[in-house]
Amino acid sequence: MLNILYEDNHIIVVVKPYNIPTNLDDSKDDDLLSLIKDYIKVKYHKPNNVYLGLVHRLDRPVSGVMVFAKTSKAASRLSNQLRLKQIKKEYLAVVEDNNLKSSDTFRDKLLKNKKTNTTKVDIKGKDSELSYQVIFRKNNYALVKIQLKTGRSHQIRVQFSSRNHAIYGDQRYNKNAIVGQQINLFAYKLSFYHPTTKELMTFQAKPDYFLIKEDN
Repeated sequence: MLNILYEDNHIIVVVKPYNIPTNLDDSKDDDLLSLIKDYIKVKYHKPNNVYLGLVHRLDRPVSGVMVFAKTSKAASRLSNQLRLKQIKKEYLAVVEDNNLKSSDTFRDKLLKNKKTNTTKVDIKGKDSELSYQVIFRKNNYALVKIQLKTGRSHQIRVQFSSRNHAIYGDQRYNKNAIVGQQINLFAYKLSFYHPTTKELMTFQAKPDYFLIKEDN
């Protein structure tokens, strides 16, 4: 069942479940874009194909708040906000502590290998930046709040793992991850301007599967 935070005639805001593709990929597994289209088709009794604009993505194993556009005009305006960095995305993650600073800004050049769908730090890559703040620490893990300044593929995962602070349960970039563990990375906060009313809108959600939590 979809976890819908907000819906009107122009946009729909949902919490993406973990381990589901944002849109159709080579796995042919159920994807979030198609599930929302099916929901709209049934709810509004639409006989034809449903339009739904994909504005941004989350990695398959990652859960969190996402906005989709229900009209092409809304999609264009939200995409323009993304290009102008007016859409603000914040994440929560549980990372290996290893004397992690209380706060910092990571700046790297990240290069994606499309054949292997992996990303690495490389001088040939694109500028990538994030800032974080530690919320609390426990058993050599730290819960961090992350502000994403750029939106590169696997950016958060690679920038932390390359500094010996890999995300708990990250099967791709954490050598200590065990098969079956869920990556502790969650897009908890999303802010943007409504494509029609221009109102600043902010949506938040909390993960329910983290190894350590703020209220522990």
